[in-house]
Amino acid sequence: MAWISFIIAIGGTILGIVLLDVSLSTKVFFAMGYIFSISSCFTLAKVIRDKHEADKLLAKIEKAKTEKLITKYGIEE
Repeated sequence: MAWISFIIAIGGTILGIVLLDVSLSTKVFFAMGYIFSISSCFTLAKVIRDKHEADKLLAKIEKAKTEKLITKYGIEE
């Protein structure tokens, strides 16, 4: 569903830019801005995902260290 809406949004915007009644240089400017916006969205999503994955891994490592200490020293809650 997400890919379908993404494709429809891109297609609609490209069609809107093509049918826009302005000079070619203005259309190219709008298209360039649109492409950079899409690229920035993908980059931002990747950075957020990578940060989430790294935080998850660090939490898992911290939990393992804590469990090891509890087992080693016999600390009970």
